[in-house]
Amino acid sequence: MNRRRSSTAERIYRNDPRVEVRSAGVRTGANRRVSEDDLRWADVVFVMEREHKHAIATRFAGLSDFSFPPVDVLDVPDEFEFMEPDLVEILKTMLDPEIDHLLANNG
Repeated sequence: MNRRRSSTAERIYRNDPRVEVRSAGVRTGANRRVSEDDLRWADVVFVMEREHKHAIATRFAGLSDFSFPPVDVLDVPDEFEFMEPDLVEILKTMLDPEIDHLLANNG
């Protein structure tokens, strides 16, 4: 619903000079729902659950005029509150190496 996990990730990396970030949910009723423009803008999409990857693939299956960015599943359970310290630590531990890898491979 774009209220806790992905919003926390966006907050963590919002001012990180290495990346530009957007946070969006996949369900109707999300604070901000992922859009076609988001997918066209992104170099990579990180989702919290496999269900989110499936929802994106299903919802945007009819878009054949561009290549989807890679969608990586983080497998972060929906048991944390927004900016909860344990969630922040999990996200940083998972995403910092991914960001470093992407930057190393893309210059």
